[in-house]
Amino acid sequence: MDLQTEELEEESTLFEHHHFVVEKGHSMIRIDKYLVNVMPNVSRNRIQDAADAKSILVNGTAVKSSYKVKPLDEISIMLNYPPSQFEIIPQNIPINIVYEDDDILLVNKQPGLVVHPGFGNFEGTLLNAVAWHLKDNPNFDANDPRIGLVHRIDKDTSGLLLLAKNEEAKTSLGKQFFDKTTKRCYNALVWGNVKDDEGTIDGDLARDPRDRMLFTVFPNGENPNAKHAVTHYKVLERFAYVTLVECRLETGRTHQIRVHMKHIGNTLFNDERYGGNEVLKGVRTAKYKQFIQNCFELCPRQALHAKTLGFTHPRTGEFMFFDSELPSDVQSLIEKWRRYAPDSIV
Repeated sequence: MDLQTEELEEESTLFEHHHFVVEKGHSMIRIDKYLVNVMPNVSRNRIQDAADAKSILVNGTAVKSSYKVKPLDEISIMLNYPPSQFEIIPQNIPINIVYEDDDILLVNKQPGLVVHPGFGNFEGTLLNAVAWHLKDNPNFDANDPRIGLVHRIDKDTSGLLLLAKNEEAKTSLGKQFFDKTTKRCYNALVWGNVKDDEGTIDGDLARDPRDRMLFTVFPNGENPNAKHAVTHYKVLERFAYVTLVECRLETGRTHQIRVHMKHIGNTLFNDERYGGNEVLKGVRTAKYKQFIQNCFELCPRQALHAKTLGFTHPRTGEFMFFDSELPSDVQSLIEKWRRYAPDSIV
């Protein structure tokens, strides 16, 4: 079998996303009407489009939307991509939409909001909120992996996050992220006085063999599972025992900034997972420890914000650039450090 035949066969593979059995004694009604009743979040037009695409099977045979269901009919909705492990249901969760058009949606995510469903977070995520926001858009399916998230940020990281509203947009944006042509900068408050005013951290990342919840830096070639990662940083402001830095991502690996900054000895402030929720720099007085505790309470998460995002619009070809304000918790934290006078606390 040649490669072209293999590709054609792969494209023709269908996956069952929904399965229904018509109840005994049910009246004979059109299948599109029946499915609207049992799938309240799906429009009738969308069901009719699925039937036209031969994606609705009754007892194993594709049917038109005018087909009238009979009791005990087995209905399958088949699509050419596997179903999501977690169904994304629309939920009315407030989100800050920075920009939106027919192709893209840009959100300034608040801290504490999980981006997508997973074990332990089956609902209440950003994608549930987006599904609600676009619930009346017949062309958007929150459970279709060919659209939606283009990149991700951690639950306790705030900032700009881009989503694609159609397959063409996601393909274009995904290629830009892969080709490293997007412009992404984060602001982070880190422990310690960063040695150089600017620099580059080039270190492969993989899960820490001692703790699978953490990532760590491996020397080039040491771990075959490690992924190449590059972060460029620049000091924005220096305080007594912490530094405000700008981090520009060349790659976008999981926990990249958090791991890279720890690797050079500057763990993110209040990053619990990587040890930043301890007093790592400063003096040993009770008054200073209380000051740090007050800082942790003011910003109860890692002090990391996805501040800017630049990309080429997938339809118009225009380069678009967005900048977001630091959220109130990070702003308050920075102001507290600006007011901090070591002599008054020692």
